[in-house]
Amino acid sequence: MQGAEYVGRFRATALVFVAALTMACAGCGAPTGGSGGEGQNPGPIETGGAEDPENTASGNVTATGSGEGGGEGSPSTRVGVSTLATGLRVPWSFAFLPDGDALVTERDSGRILRVSPEGEVREVQALPEGGVGEGGLLGIAVSPRYEEDRHVYAYTTTASDNRVVRFRIGSEPEAILTGIPVNSYHNGGRIGFGPDGMLYVTTGDAGETANSQDRDSLGGKILRIAPDGSAPEDNPFPHSPVYSLGHRNVQGLAWDARGQLYASEFGQNTWDETNRIEAGENYGWPEVEGEGGTDRGFVDPITVWPTSEASPSGAEILVDGAIPQWEGDLFVTALRGESLWRLELDDRGTVTDRERLLDGEVGRVRDVAQAPDGSLWVSTSNRDGRGTPAENDDRIFRLAPAGG
Repeated sequence: MQGAEYVGRFRATALVFVAALTMACAGCGAPTGGSGGEGQNPGPIETGGAEDPENTASGNVTATGSGEGGGEGSPSTRVGVSTLATGLRVPWSFAFLPDGDALVTERDSGRILRVSPEGEVREVQALPEGGVGEGGLLGIAVSPRYEEDRHVYAYTTTASDNRVVRFRIGSEPEAILTGIPVNSYHNGGRIGFGPDGMLYVTTGDAGETANSQDRDSLGGKILRIAPDGSAPEDNPFPHSPVYSLGHRNVQGLAWDARGQLYASEFGQNTWDETNRIEAGENYGWPEVEGEGGTDRGFVDPITVWPTSEASPSGAEILVDGAIPQWEGDLFVTALRGESLWRLELDDRGTVTDRERLLDGEVGRVRDVAQAPDGSLWVSTSNRDGRGTPAENDDRIFRLAPAGG
C-alpha cells in the first residue's frame, strides 16, 4: 500500500491547526541551556473550530480533530506553545519528578538536567560518556516510589553493551540489566514504568537483524523487568526479560488509560510503525516491514508511515490531560518527518484519524511526554548530526491551554 493511499484512509475534520512558530532570537549563555524567557514563543494552536486560512497568523493550516474525550459538543481548548529551554545538546528523554520538574537526558554529553515548568535548567548529574552515533545516554525513568526510594533509572551505552542502571541523584549508578547488543545505530533506548510497576525497556537489533527473532538475544525486543532488574515471574517466557520480539528499533512507549501498551518503531526503507503491544507476541522484523505479517503469525502495526514522514522516536498518550479535545490521543514524534503526529484511537485501540502538528516548524522532534499538570513537553533533536540546527537549538516546548 502506498503512503498516499494509506493516509487517504483517514478522514478530514473541520477543525484547524495554526502554528506561528518563530525561532528564538537568543542562544543560551549558560552551560546548561537557556530558559523559555529567551527569544519569542511559538504561536497558539487553534482547536476551537474552522478558520479561514487567509486570516491566520502564519497561513499554515492543518486538519485537527478530537480524541476519545472529544467529539461534537465536547469542550475545546485553545492550545498555546511556549519555549521552556534552549541551547541543549541532543535532549533525548524526559522523566517527571513528583514536584513537576523533569529530568532530561542529553545523549552525547551524558548530562542529566533538571528542568522546571518555569524553564529553569540546571545540571544535576553526569553519567560516564559512552557510545558513538545513536548511542549514549538515552532513556530515563523515575521510580513510581520515588518519594520513598529516590531511585532514578537510565539506559546508557558502554563500549561493550547497552545497559540499564539505577541510582540516586548524585550517587554512583548500579547496573541492573546488562548485555543489550550495542552498535553505532539501532540501540533502542526508551525506558518507562508501566501501570503494573514494572520497568519496560526498548532495544534495537544493533544492526544484526537475526537478534530480533532470537529469544535468547536482548536485541530487537521490548523487555520487562522488576525494579531490581530481575525477570518477573509472569513474563511470557520463563526466566526471561523478553516481553515482545520481532522489533527493529523501538524508541517510544506509551500506555492508555486502560493500561494498554503502544510502541513506535523505526522501519528500514519503506514503513515506520506504531504497534499495540501484547505479551509474547512477535512483530515480524526482519521477515516483515510494515503490514502483511498476520498470515505468517506476526502482529501487524496499527498504523504505518513512509519513512520520509516519520522516523518515530518518543510516544505518549494524553490521559487526564489539560487539553480535552486531545484526551486519549497517541502522540508520536517524528525525526525525519519533522513533526509531532497525533493519532486518534477508538475504544479498541484502532487508529481512526491522524494529523501532523508542528509540521516543519521546529525541525527534528525527538520526545514527547505528559507533565504532571497535563501539558505536553516536546523536545527537538537538531544537533544530533542529522539536522540543521538553529542558533538556539536544541529546545524544549510546552503545549498547554493558551494562557495557562
